[in-house]
Amino acid sequence: MSDVQNQMIEDETRDVKRAIWRGLRLRCPNCGEGKLLHSYLKVNESCDCCGLELKRAKADDGPAYMTILIVGHILGFGMHFAFVAWRPEPLTMVMIGLALTISSSLIMLPRMKGLIIGFQWAKRMYGL
Repeated sequence: MSDVQNQMIEDETRDVKRAIWRGLRLRCPNCGEGKLLHSYLKVNESCDCCGLELKRAKADDGPAYMTILIVGHILGFGMHFAFVAWRPEPLTMVMIGLALTISSSLIMLPRMKGLIIGFQWAKRMYGL
């Protein structure tokens, strides 16, 4: 390709909302078809459908921080409401709180990683 064509491709804007939504669904941010992860938190080398190179995506600690922030706020308010409304036994509150915290964190963590990778792709960070 010529330099003009390369510049046109680089100047092409990417839809951030669509990329984030695809990341939340654990799909390729480019095509929305291929899988983003091949195990719980391992990023695929490339997309099976469109060939987008994903191995350079660096989410690092961001997904964990976002998961803690979201789960902590939702469950904190939920447990406060439950305690005020029903006054359950403290041990019951602890057991239910632990179960909800662990399960919701395990569900959200890969999705937060996908969200960050989708955002990185849309903003052309780390060579994506």
